[in-house]
Amino acid sequence: MRYNRKNRLLYFGQSFYSVLGMVLIWRGIWHALDIIDDKFFGQDHFPTAVSGIIIGLFLLYLPDHDLKEIEKL
Repeated sequence: MRYNRKNRLLYFGQSFYSVLGMVLIWRGIWHALDIIDDKFFGQDHFPTAVSGIIIGLFLLYLPDHDLKEIEKL
């Protein structure tokens, strides 16, 4: 399929908005976790960092029961 200029601009615009949305969500999550650190752990980031790593590994493991996603690191 051949893309003309209008289709490329539309594709770029949709991709840009998707990326922007993901960045804003990540920014909100980041700030929310900082608030949790301040309120519950007295600005000690260690407990939430360790639990974040454990939860993240679990979420990567859950769909296909392996951790091949992190082999690329």
